[in-house]
Amino acid sequence: MNYRPLGKTGFSVSEISFGTWAIGGAWGHRDDAESLRALARAIDAGVNFFDTADVYGDGHSERLLAKATKGREDDIWIATKFCRAGDIHDPDNYSERKVREYCEASLRRLERDVIDLYQIHCPPTDILREGRVFEVLDKLKVEGKIRHYGVSVETVEEGLLCLENPNVAALQVIFNIFRQKPLERLLPEAHRKQVGILVRLPLASGLLTGKFKPDTTFAPDDHRRFNENGEQFNVGETFAGLGFRKGQELAEELRWIAEGRGNMTRAALRWILDKKEISCVIPGFKSVNQVEDNLAAADVPSFSEEEERRLKDFYREKVADFIRGPY
Repeated sequence: MNYRPLGKTGFSVSEISFGTWAIGGAWGHRDDAESLRALARAIDAGVNFFDTADVYGDGHSERLLAKATKGREDDIWIATKFCRAGDIHDPDNYSERKVREYCEASLRRLERDVIDLYQIHCPPTDILREGRVFEVLDKLKVEGKIRHYGVSVETVEEGLLCLENPNVAALQVIFNIFRQKPLERLLPEAHRKQVGILVRLPLASGLLTGKFKPDTTFAPDDHRRFNENGEQFNVGETFAGLGFRKGQELAEELRWIAEGRGNMTRAALRWILDKKEISCVIPGFKSVNQVEDNLAAADVPSFSEEEERRLKDFYREKVADFIRGPY
């Protein structure tokens, strides 16, 4: 396993880490026993950082992480998130009283005394611009409830806004071959300010695994079915905002990236890891096999300059105009 600094936090995190949305819920069928086996496999391979949120299965993924990391609290960093269990547009949702409630609830579920990285979970831009929630987080940090804090953002604009706060330690962003906009300004500016970058949805809800067919269907409780058009939350969180049909069509044009890299999954993750600004990539998983496949991305060849140009042109000419929602 290779490790990278998480901004100026002092954490050295596994470049391939994992997100736990899928094992919490909203991704179809899940098996807790298999989830715990997969977490154990990741930890055995040297993964020392996991991302979760209080709303993933109403705290279910936090409880699974507590079981998986019991006795290893000093060795395994955990990032969790808050705010989406309430009305994200209500300023009171970010008050000291409410944030303390969220924090204490996550600590209980995680069975920990301190949260390593506490992130605001995709709040409205106005909340970030107003900024009082950061004062609350500063207080929790002084009290030792959290070690560092960051923000999971939906847009480049929001990311740049957060970088104006010197105490924001990390940004979590959507970044993949279909979502290259952060390359222009956000990643360079975060790198300049020593702010860590966590990459979520690196496989565009599975599109970039190359495993989907035009007739693939998803379970009723899978967000890829109930949020394809942004019915429940930001459309960009599902299929990179492209929609399934368009995304699957575009993914077919990318099959060449797997040549010499085993498969599209490993290639898509490798493309992200090739960027020096990235602290870690956090793909989701629901099985040991998926964990192992993702981990294999560390050992496949990097992309050449010519391949990078080809993918940049592909994004600009065939993808960017079809992304829905703010990004």
